[in-house]
Amino acid sequence: MKTKILFALLFAGLTSYAQNPTDGYFKLTRTGFKENNAYETTAFVEKYFRVPGNTGFNASIHYVENILKKAGFVEQKQTESEAPLTYRIEKRAMKNNTWEPVDANIDIVGESQPLISFKSNRNMIPINCASTPKGGITANVVFIANATPAEIEKIDLKGKILFSESNPSRLLQIATKAGAIGVLGYSMPKYTQPEIHQTSIQFGSMKANSEVWTLLLSYAAKEKLKAACLKGETRLKVDIQTKIYPSEELTIVANVRGSLNPTERFVFSAHVQEPGANDNASGVGTLAEMARLTAELYQAKKISPERSLTFLWGDEIVSTRRYITEDTIRAKGIMWGMSLDMVGEDTKKTGGSFLIEKMPDPSAIWTRGTDKHTEWGAGDVGEKDFFPHYFNDFIFDICKTQGKFANWTVNYNPFEGGSDHTPFLQYKIPGLLMWHFTDVFYHTDNDRIDKVSPSEMKNVGISGLTAAYTLISADENTATATVTQIKTDALIRLKTEFELSKKAITEGKAAKDEKHIIEVWAKWYIDALATVNKMPVKSETTRVGSAIKFATSEIEKQTKVYLEELK
Repeated sequence: MKTKILFALLFAGLTSYAQNPTDGYFKLTRTGFKENNAYETTAFVEKYFRVPGNTGFNASIHYVENILKKAGFVEQKQTESEAPLTYRIEKRAMKNNTWEPVDANIDIVGESQPLISFKSNRNMIPINCASTPKGGITANVVFIANATPAEIEKIDLKGKILFSESNPSRLLQIATKAGAIGVLGYSMPKYTQPEIHQTSIQFGSMKANSEVWTLLLSYAAKEKLKAACLKGETRLKVDIQTKIYPSEELTIVANVRGSLNPTERFVFSAHVQEPGANDNASGVGTLAEMARLTAELYQAKKISPERSLTFLWGDEIVSTRRYITEDTIRAKGIMWGMSLDMVGEDTKKTGGSFLIEKMPDPSAIWTRGTDKHTEWGAGDVGEKDFFPHYFNDFIFDICKTQGKFANWTVNYNPFEGGSDHTPFLQYKIPGLLMWHFTDVFYHTDNDRIDKVSPSEMKNVGISGLTAAYTLISADENTATATVTQIKTDALIRLKTEFELSKKAITEGKAAKDEKHIIEVWAKWYIDALATVNKMPVKSETTRVGSAIKFATSEIEKQTKVYLEELK
């Protein structure tokens, strides 16, 4: 009896201290984030087809550099400790040549209008495709509906163009062997709704230094060419102009030095490469405005970061992984990582939703109820891969707060992988992804600036910065408030899973298996609570540990009740 009373009094005292520390940061970021700045940067970057080392990629890096310089970041000469606000451009020689598209046209001989043109479909040229001879080439086209190696071997392709309703890169090797001069193909997943969005082409790549070129067709172009071929002999004039040349890879890193623990940091990452507006010019633009605002607030002494805050722009996954692995001492201080990838979508136009992709938790295995994977697809996750941490719920709850304030829809998805959050997780650093999916224009040349929403980028920027500012200056009050939040989230999740398991048992599922799901969720949250101990910059009392102990006890008790009811 005494123990229960003491715990209750202790917890009441803890909650009185645990005022929400994010409120002040929300006021600063909501007032200071200029969505038009983010939109203008996005509009500049999306003009280019961006591949590491090429003109558009480098122009985007230098555009961000100018934003940083105007904001007050100074170029780093040696180390980040030279000034409170620093930036550097890292330059690395590339093993392979870079590539960029210039122009392309496919004309059906005898028709006045092009079958397809680079001017309207810049994704028609796969990355690494070489140019045709000056003035283009004219040749017969051979159509094979479902091209297989066995079929191709029976056909005379010497000096001809192979056309198939499949990805041309898959046919490149055998087409080359058969003497074809080029391959035309088509590859659009169902979720892009190609029969509705008939001009879309998803960007692709082909083997470098190939003797044979390949081009991608939209649904409309594919159907038109197929109809022509089925009528009889069809000749095409194909003209491709690209640039292939040696270059260097650029990465830009900006840093706001923490005053107390500068080696500990929160890292934001946005990749520059890819040709789209949402993917990922919007990430570049949003992060640039986040860095600008941070410098403004720092110089006005409205924020005083105690840990460091880092902003990184570069080649997807490659630059983030390098940032983590090239300096082992630096890597030890990375406490959180956040990827901004496709963060600006006008969801009314794209059909997508803003999502936070969670670190691996039980929903990545038992995906049920409101949990669901995107069209990207589930990752290969087992219980050994779980990453229990408060970061999942901490970020989601901040985004939900902004969502309620701005009437902004916020959702989440179980872990899937594939962006800049992955390297953080691979090196045991908490890492999350802010993105949008499912998007009918994903990776297509219809992913243009008209599909970008300034207000969407603002909501993402506000949420990301508010979370980062809170964490890099977290004290014991922040941590105890987070314990309360995580406990609440845990109890809600356990209740949800209990109801789902109870229903599953009535439908014939084994009670043992359903109990295991509840047990795993409880353990995940208990382990996540334990990580809050490291949140404060300085630990001065045992309040956080006591709060964790109390919250853990509450979760364990409720779990026991649920397990006893599942029969």
